[in-house]
Amino acid sequence: MRPTSRTRRSTAFAGCCAVLALTAATTAGCGGDSGGSGSKSLDLITGVKSDPFYITMTCAAQQEAKKRGVKLTVNGSAQWDVAVQRPIIDSVAATHPGGLLISPVDTAALTPSLQQIQNAGTKVVLVDTEVTDTSIGVSRISSDNEAGGRTAAKSLAQLMGDKGSAIVISVKPGVSTTDARIKGFTEEMKAHPGITLLPVLYDNDLPATAASQIQSTLAAHPDLGGVFAGNTNTAQGIATGLQAAGKQGKVKVAAFDAEPDEITALTNGTLDVLVAQDPGAIGRQGVDQALAAIDKKKVTARIGTDMVAITKANMDQPDIKKFFYQAAC
Repeated sequence: MRPTSRTRRSTAFAGCCAVLALTAATTAGCGGDSGGSGSKSLDLITGVKSDPFYITMTCAAQQEAKKRGVKLTVNGSAQWDVAVQRPIIDSVAATHPGGLLISPVDTAALTPSLQQIQNAGTKVVLVDTEVTDTSIGVSRISSDNEAGGRTAAKSLAQLMGDKGSAIVISVKPGVSTTDARIKGFTEEMKAHPGITLLPVLYDNDLPATAASQIQSTLAAHPDLGGVFAGNTNTAQGIATGLQAAGKQGKVKVAAFDAEPDEITALTNGTLDVLVAQDPGAIGRQGVDQALAAIDKKKVTARIGTDMVAITKANMDQPDIKKFFYQAAC
């Protein structure tokens, strides 16, 4: 989200990432540690529950929680919206879990709710996205999104032959991950003076909006040679818009993430490069860091996970394929 992001694919998620309680026999019906009934329970609140990025994260977190013998309850927003996620946080707060893994959908608006649950004793771990207030969270686990943005810019500039116009289309301002991607992308593009970078557009995480935006941009800028899609929904919309305009393959597209639809688009040439994250590692580390905090063991304050650039040329390599996202557990 990325963000984010992303309002489709709820069916794929339903069988895998609905509320899940995996309780070891040693903790069933009892409090475990002295911290109370929720001290050995964890909750995970994802950014958008139907997004393969978050499905992949959730599947890995479930596996790790099962391995560690703890209860994990999973929930997530139906869309990337503060008004949708805040009530979920407040509902989880009422259950007093030992730990909360969360991908906040805004860098500031959710801070009061997170501060309240943290002050009540829940160990908060920020996974993928984060908030500006550094007092929130015992650990922050994410990709180096600025570096990912720079990687996208370098790849796109090369594909464009270092000439023409390029544009970024992303979710909305105020999302830590996509803001960082845009920052890295725009900074790297300064090293490519032959490319004119157009003002950033925001699609509010709606593929139809992204499709319309790319078509309008093509009409206004016939020399458009490249697009950077900030997340999966945006990439889907851009691919649709380019196909409708007959520009598939002519306008080069770099996109974040590696969900199944994006892998298909890479195969058929609609997308040209994918900057894939490792959401599974984020989910596993989130569980481990939350449990370390609950057990008063050493916690790593910030953890960066791997990313890789996927192209049609390298996508069949085993060390690359492991970064493909899941649509279901």
